[in-house]
Amino acid sequence: MPEGNAPAPTSADAGVEAPAIRWFGTSWVDGGPDYWLRRVAVGVGSLAAVAAGAFVMRLAVQGVVVANTGAFVELLLVLAIAVCSCVAALRTWSVLTRGKESLTGWMADEKSLGVMLAVGFVGSLVSYFLRSLVEAPGESVQRSRYELALAAAARRKAGRQPAKAGKRKR
Repeated sequence: MPEGNAPAPTSADAGVEAPAIRWFGTSWVDGGPDYWLRRVAVGVGSLAAVAAGAFVMRLAVQGVVVANTGAFVELLLVLAIAVCSCVAALRTWSVLTRGKESLTGWMADEKSLGVMLAVGFVGSLVSYFLRSLVEAPGESVQRSRYELALAAAARRKAGRQPAKAGKRKR
């Protein structure tokens, strides 16, 4: 079974290496049984991580409730966690479907979103789980890059071949 850090298979015709995806390596290229096993494992693992993360957040909120801080503070905490989770989910979904380069504005700024993404990690995990139901998370971005590289290699190869109808001899 190929590992994620194994050398990527190359297309014999084009000589283009497929980029590896975390947890999947290059098994996404051909979609064999190894790929589907990893898809199921990533889906189950991310769902378990969502459950564990939600439990941790519940403990955090209950700690504030036990401290008798008041209903207003408890409501603010729940709203803050919900907003952070939504932002983290949207950002993760965008990165997995369109790539990190597609992020613009405040969504592209890692430093300003760091705390918000840390608080909203459950939303990010939910996005990862939902994306794993459709494809390997990040596969569409990598597949489009891979197909562009294959097409460019095919064009380069076609350009190197000599023309059949060359100059006539005199």
